[in-house]
Amino acid sequence: MNPIFVDLLGYLAATLTTVAFVPQAWLTWKTRSAHGVSLGMYSVFICGITAWLLYGFLISAWPVVIANAITLLLAAFILSMKLRFG
Repeated sequence: MNPIFVDLLGYLAATLTTVAFVPQAWLTWKTRSAHGVSLGMYSVFICGITAWLLYGFLISAWPVVIANAITLLLAAFILSMKLRFG
């Protein structure tokens, strides 16, 4: 299979799964409420994203690295809002 196509598919998947967190981050910021956010889920999710980020670095998969770095920032922001606003 064409490596350029594979990379583009990776970047598309990374973009879609990362952008999926933007509405939650925006809503949490705008309402200053994280009542519906699960503390346990985001804690475990951040550990998983960190593992994916490290994995991406180890195999030099830049779509994985970039997507997970951004997703980690968004998820950490949402988790911090949960801790701050409940």
